[in-house]
Amino acid sequence: MRRNLAVVTGIAAGAAALALISGPTLAQAVGGSDTSTTATCPCGDADGTASGYAMNGRSGNGSMMGRGSGPNSGMLGAGQGMRGDGSGSATTLPTGTLTAAQKSAVAAMADEEKLAHDLYLQLASRYPATAQFARIAQAESRHLEAVRAVLSRYGIADPTAGLAAGVFASTSMQSLYDSLLAGATSSSSALAAGVTVEKADIADLTSALSGVTAPDVVTVLTHLRTASQHHLTAFGG
Repeated sequence: MRRNLAVVTGIAAGAAALALISGPTLAQAVGGSDTSTTATCPCGDADGTASGYAMNGRSGNGSMMGRGSGPNSGMLGAGQGMRGDGSGSATTLPTGTLTAAQKSAVAAMADEEKLAHDLYLQLASRYPATAQFARIAQAESRHLEAVRAVLSRYGIADPTAGLAAGVFASTSMQSLYDSLLAGATSSSSALAAGVTVEKADIADLTSALSGVTAPDVVTVLTHLRTASQHHLTAFGG
């Protein structure tokens, strides 16, 4: 599947609109998959939400979703949520079958999750008083781990493997990252960049879910989309 990332940024008064489209297929499937294993995916939100579930042979995180106001994304929120660190029962997620287009779509999401993580880390350093960036960057790290677990499970090449922060194999993704970072010249424009990224993530995750029946992949992508919706709200979108 050719992954489209059509992004329009309005991040500073008088700034030009940016529209970029990602490159073609990022990966091809190599080999098959097993039938039923377990692993961890703590996909945390900015508000302390943690959704741990199991996949790929590990069961370190619980299957309960915690909702609270804790300072650390992906960890126990204050007062309300269940922990996602093994105190909940692990969920076994069976595998399924992915088409070549669906595998490419999942690989493309790794690029997008890395972009979000790397961008928010830079913005957290630039605007430390805007606490959303540091918290959500932690969540994006977990999102990328979740996508990588799917890539590994289905034998799909990881387009982000071995790349330093802020570096992308796709020229369009690199240009998008550079443009968003350069345009974030104030705290408000940085928040607008976050809105842009999360809206694109939600749209692309929705597209990636289309027609997918593999239970593990559906679960991962659905959790990531829910998290992005929380992030969008946190950024004021």
